[in-house]
Amino acid sequence: MVASIGKAVEKAHKELENASITFHPSVELVLELIEEDHEKWGYYFADHDSRVIFWFEAHKSSDLIGNVRGVKCSDHIRYALESQYWLHVELYPNKRSLPKDVVVRLREIVMYTQADNITSDTSLAPFSSEEVTSMLSLMDPLMDSAGIKNEYAYEHSVWIVARFMGEFCNVKFVNFCGQPGARLNADQSLYEDPDIRSNNILLRAMNFILFGSPNAYNKVVQKIWVDSTIVQPRWKNFINRLNSEWNGYTIFSTVMLAVDISFLTVSDVQTQKAAILVSYMSTLCAMGSLVVSLVLAGQVNDSRRDSAKSVATFMQRMSSSVLGLESLALMLSLPYALLIWGMIFFAAALSIVIFSTSGVVTISIISPIWVAILILATWPVLASNNVHISNLLPWITQQIRSHPIRSWTATRFRVEPDV
Repeated sequence: MVASIGKAVEKAHKELENASITFHPSVELVLELIEEDHEKWGYYFADHDSRVIFWFEAHKSSDLIGNVRGVKCSDHIRYALESQYWLHVELYPNKRSLPKDVVVRLREIVMYTQADNITSDTSLAPFSSEEVTSMLSLMDPLMDSAGIKNEYAYEHSVWIVARFMGEFCNVKFVNFCGQPGARLNADQSLYEDPDIRSNNILLRAMNFILFGSPNAYNKVVQKIWVDSTIVQPRWKNFINRLNSEWNGYTIFSTVMLAVDISFLTVSDVQTQKAAILVSYMSTLCAMGSLVVSLVLAGQVNDSRRDSAKSVATFMQRMSSSVLGLESLALMLSLPYALLIWGMIFFAAALSIVIFSTSGVVTISIISPIWVAILILATWPVLASNNVHISNLLPWITQQIRSHPIRSWTATRFRVEPDV
């Protein structure tokens, strides 16, 4: 094995000379045995002066570019190479000193990131404000470790700086830092402006049936998954919000199930077949909301919760499905929509019992109250879909003007000769 490594090193140095690349003392060669049977070696060079990795031949790597499209300029590619350089330092932090200028640069970046988080809702920072606050607390200890020529004592500080610098360099690369048309907001797509409202008739019908909740979730998902890249801080906040909502839906669904079962035991209800049928539908919807909430909560609490790579893989699979990301929005809206349908069916069953078993006086008192509650309950749904009374008034006025009511005199004049 030692002889094989020596041959690989000699070959790499020879190829470097043939490519007319000067080998500086600051350059490190990294070898990796890819195929042991055929002694096939992978390699790269890490330049500590330029803080990039390079190869002695033309190299095209999809892993280096990832999902970023339109990469052409060398100063843009440099951020990807620098990100990989910091990954190299992160993997091999031992026997290195920590340059003071690097720590100062990192401190400036972290302070800027915190200021951006505070002043902007669409910050491009890869960390939340709480995480950046924790990072700021590490800057003073890192400054104490910087600039000391000791290759053994501060490898942990080197690792910390390398991890943070790699993340920030990758963010600059993904957002086309310094390039024409760079991404300035986390919501901004560099390639297309996604149409949040679907043109699919089936999806539009489902959005109406599910009270517009798929559209609302789709807007949030589009802000999390931008240009096939996950916005990690927003994803974490979104998952925390979903967990809170699902916990609430679980409680409401349980209460709804208890109410439905108690309602079915009432003697007056047992004689009303229509009320029993509608109550069964309410029970099934409440049970569906409860089951879906528990299933979604269980799936979210796995590795997809915090791992950016797992989240990106999951979102990529959802994007490649038949319905695209809208299928995720539909799935997330089910607990809420099923719970609302359960309440609607229960209200319908209660109405059937009231109007079938009550007298005229009771119905005359209940009816206006029932209508008022119905109007107030549908008002938020209509408002969320941009349907307002103020928008209907011009249409009503236009219809009245286009179909004027004939006067009584004109009608009598037209009718009297036939008498």
